[in-house]
Amino acid sequence: MKTILETKDLTIAFGGHYAVNNVSVEIPKNQFTSVIGPNGAGKTTFFNLISGQLAPTKGRVYFKGQNITKKSSTQRTRLGIGRSFQITNVFPNVTVLENVRLAIQSKEKVRFQMFRHFKHYEKFEADSKKLLRLVLLEDKMNTIAANLSHGEKRKLEIAMLLALDTEVLLLDEPTAGMSLEEVPAILEVIEKIKNQGNRTIVLIEHKMDLVLELSDQLMVLYNGELLAKGSPEEIMANETVQSAYIGGSTNEQDAAEVGSS
Repeated sequence: MKTILETKDLTIAFGGHYAVNNVSVEIPKNQFTSVIGPNGAGKTTFFNLISGQLAPTKGRVYFKGQNITKKSSTQRTRLGIGRSFQITNVFPNVTVLENVRLAIQSKEKVRFQMFRHFKHYEKFEADSKKLLRLVLLEDKMNTIAANLSHGEKRKLEIAMLLALDTEVLLLDEPTAGMSLEEVPAILEVIEKIKNQGNRTIVLIEHKMDLVLELSDQLMVLYNGELLAKGSPEEIMANETVQSAYIGGSTNEQDAAEVGSS
């Protein structure tokens, strides 16, 4: 299976503390990989390293065989690595449709020009509507983004990442902060993207039912190190993983979720 994203000995230390320590992993192209582990395991820091928000103390990051370790987060986005955050990141004062269209125009390096005929932007608008249909926001296209619910903003953020032609989607706890009623819709969106089969998804998520249902493989981080990697069935049967969660978790919900899975 072809590798699209790879880390070799990826490490970052803050003072004497190693938040991520010698993590070497291969992410298969067009597969769904979930990164799990107790709170403080280094999951978000690992995302920050592969997306370019942080520079490693040592180690390397490769995208499609290219060493991108020294590239900025913006440069990595242009290459095809898109990152969502635990806090939504949309343009609040324009419509949902305009948010996505601006992302497409950014990718195409086309700036808005006041006196250019509106038909010049028709293709961008049509492509934006397709993406909004994919993320179940077509009926909200004329809504100002600030007026969306938290879950709807999450879906819009994913549409904007897709608008940038990202090949790798790094989703950091996409259901965080959502009401129970909103969670099924975001899961449907993620599953629809997965089923298209043309993007690599890497997910951080605490909801184990989501992880087990959608993932092709799981990575388990513990104290900044890669504890295990394998299929959901292999990981859930791994006694070392069970011990790490139940014995080492600082979050009782983490332990209960894994223990009951």
